[in-house]
Amino acid sequence: MPANRLLIKHNEPSMKGILLVLLPASLFSIILAIGIGPVSVAPATVAKIILSKLPFLSEHIAHHWTPLEENIVWGLRLPRVLLGMIVGASLAVTGVAMQALVRNHLADPFILGVSSGASATATLGMIFGVFSFLGTYALSLSAFLGAAATIIIVYWISRVKGRINITQLLLSGVALAMVMDAVTNMITLSAPNALGLHNAAFWMSGSLAGAKWGYLTLPLAAIVLCMIVLMVHYRALNALVLGEETAETLGFHVRRMQKILVLVSSLLAGVTIAVSGSIGFIGLMVPHITRLLIGSDHKRVLPISAFLGGILVVWTDVAARLLIAPEELPLGILTALFGGPFFIWLLKKNTRM
Repeated sequence: MPANRLLIKHNEPSMKGILLVLLPASLFSIILAIGIGPVSVAPATVAKIILSKLPFLSEHIAHHWTPLEENIVWGLRLPRVLLGMIVGASLAVTGVAMQALVRNHLADPFILGVSSGASATATLGMIFGVFSFLGTYALSLSAFLGAAATIIIVYWISRVKGRINITQLLLSGVALAMVMDAVTNMITLSAPNALGLHNAAFWMSGSLAGAKWGYLTLPLAAIVLCMIVLMVHYRALNALVLGEETAETLGFHVRRMQKILVLVSSLLAGVTIAVSGSIGFIGLMVPHITRLLIGSDHKRVLPISAFLGGILVVWTDVAARLLIAPEELPLGILTALFGGPFFIWLLKKNTRM
């Protein structure tokens, strides 16, 4: 092995070391974020309430908290914080997959028009009640249907002689996003009341408000499944970034890998938007930050991005709850306002090194 390769490997941060930092950081973030709000709950109390809900532990923990604290922690904030971790991880991982697919670090989870399609159907449901027959989960299901329909159309347009044409995939995604945005604007301009218009605008800006335990199942299953698929193919992702010809020369099935990435990105983006609305900038920013910190090997980039994305969304949601309490700010606005300057600072710092 060349000396410079040995030097690079010696200087790279240890994967185990990074995970040993990020895993406790994630747990502490969850506990602290749950306790912060209009009614504060001590971190020790939060931990005890959560542990008391686990099998075989409830009998060994003394119950010194009030019913109000238990309802706040277990019924309101814990589902919201866990959803924030899942949403952040999903958006970050989707960004990594999309950037590998199109070989462009400026790609993000919404580049294929998924967000615009979800916004169009969700807005239609919120303002005119078109999907009210779907019941409690009408908003989530309507958003997912819009996202799924959009990606199916984009995928169909991008197929040329049985293969995915990357240029056509990007162009068709941008074009369809513009069409869906126009449809959304038409729907909002036709809103019969201001309340429906406000709710639609707030949802399109991204929010974790109203999170329930039932909202966690599908996003959690999606991120676990997609992470397994991507980690199994991390070598193909590394090769794909170098170009299709290079990847094929190395023995990887490029066309099949492209289809897998389209399906994974669409599933993650669609499910995430369905439960949280459009939260921008996470899928663009977090993969860049991860690469600046630990390099470009997808075996490391994928799990680190998932942890960083989850932590970032959790703390941004805390800020969204507190800045203008008792009202809330849309989460997507804060991710751009806070994340943008930090990302610029990190880039400038990296260029001076």
